[in-house]
Amino acid sequence: MAVTVKKKIWYGTFFLFLLLMITGGVGIYYVASLKNEEQNILKANYESLSYCHTMQQQLDKVDETDDKAVINFEDALKKQEANVTEQGEGDATKVLREDFNKLKLGDTSRQTRKEIETKLQSILALNMQAIQRKSTSAKKTAEDALTIIIAIAACMFIIALTFLVNFPSVITNPINSFTDAIKQIAEKNYNYRIHINNKDEFGKLADSFNNMAERLQYFESSNLNKLLFEKSRAEAVINSLKDASIGLDKNNIILFANEQALQLLNLRNEDTVGKKAEEVVSRNDLFKFLIENNNSIPFKIVVQDHENYFIKETIEVSQNDSQSKVIVLKNITSFKELDEAKTNFIATVSHELKTPLAASDFSLKLLEDARTGNLSSEQKELITNLKEDNQRMLKILSELLNMSQVEAGKIQLNIKQVNPKVIIENAIKAVETNAREKNICIKNTIEENLPSINADEDKTTWVLNNFLTNAIKYSSENSAIETSIYKQDNNIIFSVRDHGKGIAKEYQPKLFDRYFKVPGSNEKGVGLGLAISKDFVEAQNGKIWVESELGSGATFSFLLPVS
Repeated sequence: MAVTVKKKIWYGTFFLFLLLMITGGVGIYYVASLKNEEQNILKANYESLSYCHTMQQQLDKVDETDDKAVINFEDALKKQEANVTEQGEGDATKVLREDFNKLKLGDTSRQTRKEIETKLQSILALNMQAIQRKSTSAKKTAEDALTIIIAIAACMFIIALTFLVNFPSVITNPINSFTDAIKQIAEKNYNYRIHINNKDEFGKLADSFNNMAERLQYFESSNLNKLLFEKSRAEAVINSLKDASIGLDKNNIILFANEQALQLLNLRNEDTVGKKAEEVVSRNDLFKFLIENNNSIPFKIVVQDHENYFIKETIEVSQNDSQSKVIVLKNITSFKELDEAKTNFIATVSHELKTPLAASDFSLKLLEDARTGNLSSEQKELITNLKEDNQRMLKILSELLNMSQVEAGKIQLNIKQVNPKVIIENAIKAVETNAREKNICIKNTIEENLPSINADEDKTTWVLNNFLTNAIKYSSENSAIETSIYKQDNNIIFSVRDHGKGIAKEYQPKLFDRYFKVPGSNEKGVGLGLAISKDFVEAQNGKIWVESELGSGATFSFLLPVS
């Protein structure tokens, strides 16, 4: 039958109590023995000595014919006869009684008194010897008691010390084992087991703990297999992506990088996955570029001596409180090549069409000349329409040629110091005729003492001319347009404001995109003018923008740095 921890504690406590009882019992026994011997000496021997001394005193008074002395002697003798305790004391007391009787009968001779005296001395001697003997016996008993108590105390001390040293381990050792086991489980060491052979509560607890660890190990193994399977499947999916992909967690640790990404970065998987992004950035310039630049501007990477163009997309992944991200590099080389082909095609077609259009424009002018013959009103109207269509075609071709230059990166700038006032005056002069046709007043405000700017005069004038043309187009008759030039910080700002119907907020960010037209607009055009204006301004290190509200007109502005 297994002994429980509760019983072990009870047994241990009872054992200590038993030791205490044994020590106390032995001490009490010897103390009681000493007390009994002392009482025997006091009660028997010392009383006999007292009686004998009394009889001696009374014997001396008998000669004086003192009757009371005889009575006192008789009384003391009777007490002595009742207190006989030692061997030989009884015989001596009996003889003493006989001699005393002689004395009472009148025999007061010296011989009788001497015999009485001798017997009293004999009784005294017997009691004195008894006292000495019992005293020696009591001393020996005390010494024996001291020796035995010291021996028992020493044994009990050794036993109690051994018990105190060993018994707590019965409780603490299993607890320490459980403490170590819990730490191992906390560190996910599910193979750890507790080995306690006792069948008490600790043994049962150890069995339960081992069962728990076994179940945890099973679940861990099962979950690990699932995680490994999911990891393998995720890696297969990631590596199957055609686009280079890199995943980073909230702590900027690289979670994965597919084969395409590793090839572009010229890195190995073991040198990338699981590493801090800062560590990889320090030894790879391309990765540093991908981490530090957040724009989506196309960039070029040379792969196997072939130029490839990519754009970067960053996908934010939110999970609980963490924010991870995936960097995707899309290969746009084929689109870039198509775009270049399209640009070259537009440039070629525009250039080729410009010559016959110029020739047809010259022929129309000849037809209007009276020397070639008079034309009817219907013919003149047809020629006017043809001229307008021809001019519109020439304008579109001119914009397409400018756009092809921009896309090909072949914008040719003639940068020089220019007075801003000259630029805006030339632009206004070019649109005065169109403004007069709609009776529109152009109000020009120029800040005094403006510094010069480094700019291409023709292209900057073209941008302002485009702003003014659009302002006239979208303004009602008998209205006004305000132009202004002023200095702000180290920049000169050109601004054109109209009072037309304005532009909705959602369309304003797209106004400078190619081929974009505001929905609902009935004006003719291909949507290239503002896109070309943006490219011209940015090529001169400037900035272009628009401010507008529906029903309140629009203000188009750009800035160029001071020379």
